[in-house]
Amino acid sequence: MEQRERILVIDDEAGIRAGCQRVLTPRGYQVNVAATGQEGLAKLQGENFALVLLDVMMPDVSGIDLLEPILSHDPDAICIIITGFATVELAVQAIKRGAYDFISKPFSADTLLLTVEKGLETRRLRQEARRLQRIEQAAARLSQEKAMLQELDRTKSLFMLTVAHELRAPIAAIQSYITLILQGYVSLQDQRPTLKRTAQRTNELLELVDDLLNLARLKELKGPSKGQLVSLQETLEDVLSLHALEAQEKQIALEVEIHPCPPVTANPAHMKQLWTNLISNAIKYTPAGGKIAVRLFPEGEDTVVGEVKDTGIGIAKKDLAHLFKEFFRTEQAKAMTQRGTGLGLSIVRHIIQQYGGYIGVESESGVGTKFTFRLPSTNKISPAPSGKPSL
Repeated sequence: MEQRERILVIDDEAGIRAGCQRVLTPRGYQVNVAATGQEGLAKLQGENFALVLLDVMMPDVSGIDLLEPILSHDPDAICIIITGFATVELAVQAIKRGAYDFISKPFSADTLLLTVEKGLETRRLRQEARRLQRIEQAAARLSQEKAMLQELDRTKSLFMLTVAHELRAPIAAIQSYITLILQGYVSLQDQRPTLKRTAQRTNELLELVDDLLNLARLKELKGPSKGQLVSLQETLEDVLSLHALEAQEKQIALEVEIHPCPPVTANPAHMKQLWTNLISNAIKYTPAGGKIAVRLFPEGEDTVVGEVKDTGIGIAKKDLAHLFKEFFRTEQAKAMTQRGTGLGLSIVRHIIQQYGGYIGVESESGVGTKFTFRLPSTNKISPAPSGKPSL
């Protein structure tokens, strides 16, 4: 006969134990018995039983008090109370404590079989329901992962198309200028201006390639970088020295406020890229006569805050959500200058995220823009920068 589920009978009456064995064993059930609550618990610790028949009144413990340890050991176990004092109050108490059902003494073989088989069927249905739920959850995860892979593939394809488009424009322009010179369509006096335009487009192409390489390197980084202790004050001073002349030529006032700050743990090149992209963007999109304010200060004991605020063309509200996307440039930015890869702010975002920081933007079209970033730092305050406090 096929071996069926294991059943434990815990009852202090030998007749009940023997009777349950006589009825259930011929049906293929593996029946074990215990004369006391403690003996039953010991057997439950050593073996798994699908169903437990519990006498409600035993010398050492009440069957109802055994419900909690039994169900803690196996939440799927079916517990049926055996009682000679069947009352509504007892039934309610047993069900509340986790019992599946109860049968009253004396009971017939048919009653016992019916109650046991109903209980075991309930156990099978519960387990099947959980199995199906796990399958559904796994299927949902697979579907979600498939959708993510499809979206990643679509994004990758779109990125490649965008890169190809962005590279094609300067290459086509360079090729056109060179072809015109080689075929003799450019006079000697016009060759220098044509070569100058060729050099400009070449610089644009190199700038785009550099940004693509920087972005690719940042995307390849997995987890936070170890880096080294970097002074954002010193990095900021270096970047400002490179852009001060450009701001002066555009008649843009550059105000700088630097406070002593603890260093950050980062790649120095990344911190330079961070400041460079924010400050060069501010200069690029601020008209002559405008103003740029750069601030660096500590916040609390473990955060460094950087701000770059300009009185430039600003950003429309509808564009703010797209600002850090790759290759995104607003219509105002394109109208003001053709120069720009649309990758600078994406690089900034990746750098900030790489070191567990945050960057936000406030802007109003035609009024100006303020970028604010926060980076975690060490607790040791760096000495004040040696340079001038403002430019």
